[in-house]
Amino acid sequence: MARIVRARYEKGVLRPLEDLGLDEGEEVIIRVISVEERRRVLRKYKGVLGPVDEELLEEALEEAETL
Repeated sequence: MARIVRARYEKGVLRPLEDLGLDEGEEVIIRVISVEERRRVLRKYKGVLGPVDEELLEEALEEAETL
């Protein structure tokens, strides 16, 4: 099952901010995208499909950060 999980980098180790429900020793593939990079990309495409309310953009940014 694929999903997106937030993690924090501490002392050289990525620590998930929620239980992953994995078996001990199970291998996974991790794609690392900083929260700031996600915000930059969303702002880059702001309004591409038409006008976007700033409040709506902020809600989208917050939602993207929780994915």
